Amino acid sequence: MVRSPELAPLGILGGTFDPIHFGHLRLAEEARQQLGLARVRLIPAGRPAHRGAPGARAEQRLAMTQLAAAGNATLEVDAAEVLSDAPSYTVPTLERLRRELGAQQPLVLLLGADAFAGLPTWHRWRSLFELAHIAVATRPGHSLDPHALPPELAAVCDERSTDASALATSPAGCILRFPITPLDISATAIRSACARLESPRYLLPDGVVDYIAQHRLYREAPCEPEEEPS
Repeated sequence: MVRSPELAPLGILGGTFDPIHFGHLRLAEEARQQLGLARVRLIPAGRPAHRGAPGARAEQRLAMTQLAAAGNATLEVDAAEVLSDAPSYTVPTLERLRRELGAQQPLVLLLGADAFAGLPTWHRWRSLFELAHIAVATRPGHSLDPHALPPELAAVCDERSTDASALATSPAGCILRFPITPLDISATAIRSACARLESPRYLLPDGVVDYIAQHRLYREAPCEPEEEPS
């Protein structure tokens, strides 16, 4: 059965985005192409639960994400976490999206390999599979070694691993891997460069570079490394 365009899989990419950069955007683009996603929704965390205060305020990180997504019809920005007073956790975010989009909408949570390996430390992590598929980005030629995963997560992978063709036929529950172009760009390194008054140009979109300069962001000592949301 062919699904209507409204039920084509929607990618979900959350993060602190402090700041958003080409590594985030390229992951979203390659996931969309390889996994057949209609769009990717970028969700800046308002109050990250497992790290110190970001270098930029939540509304500034939201503004930079909106600038980065401008002009790309396949990217959309979700401001709800920034506008909320609650700590940002992935399961409540997915529950909110389920209420918004309905039980049948395929949702695909996009994660890096390191974040995926740490899933058992996440808030209500087993509920993720009831709410979304999980697509794990890996470097070309590399795959997730099940022996390197926590045993409880390896067991879930054995039960749920599949390929991209399953994403459009069910709303949630699958795990798959997809290779991405390796880009050695990190928000931590960008913040450090800005703190040294060095240009971050060509590491992130020009609009974001200009916003950082205009608001004099990250001029203080850089904050701790960015962690994945949970």
